[in-house]
Amino acid sequence: MIRVPQVRVVDEDGAQLGVMPTGEALRLAQDRGYDLVEVAPTASPPVVKLLDFGQYKYELAKREKEAKRRSRSVEFKEIRLKPKIGTGDFDTKVNRAIQFLEDGDRIKVTVQFRGRELTHPEIGRNLLAKFTDRVKDHGMLERAPLLEGRAMHIVIASSHKPKTREPGAPAPAGTDDGSPEPAAPAPARTEKAPAPAATAAPAGAVEQTQEAAPAAPAEPAAPAPTGE
Repeated sequence: MIRVPQVRVVDEDGAQLGVMPTGEALRLAQDRGYDLVEVAPTASPPVVKLLDFGQYKYELAKREKEAKRRSRSVEFKEIRLKPKIGTGDFDTKVNRAIQFLEDGDRIKVTVQFRGRELTHPEIGRNLLAKFTDRVKDHGMLERAPLLEGRAMHIVIASSHKPKTREPGAPAPAGTDDGSPEPAAPAPARTEKAPAPAATAAPAGAVEQTQEAAPAAPAEPAAPAPTGE
């Protein structure tokens, strides 16, 4: 319910009708078959509009749903380094971090110390400074190097606008922990149909075939040797 004594009225076509008493604005809306909806309650005086309130709520919910679908929350990624990391691995980590920052995500870069490496924290500090310098065109340092236990880390915020992801698009990898990608599903195995069984001939036919076959002629016996 509108409780202010005066409102600025906008009609159903968007035309300005000026400031008028609230009661008069309500009668005008009823005469035209519309609802009187307060669209700018913080204005002085508040702005009201003549419209169909049910249709207004539907359009508002539709816009909010569309905005939520297109919006993308900023994710927090992590890049892990070692004090003795090689140049090739370091470049790979930098490129991965740039991809995260271009997507609008924040990244946490961590240097993990092992054993006596912890006695030289300046190595990790210099490594993080070098890393920050390599990604300075895509993000800004949000948190200075901080040593916690056996790990030193920094936080870099992206200078890019978060990218919107359309429905059905593949999601990017979550972290740079080197975990293998899930294996593709194996193709379905098609089993061969069993060969048709040979049909047995009737027993009588086999016997007739055997009887019809002519017998082989007997070879003559060899003559017995003579005593001469």
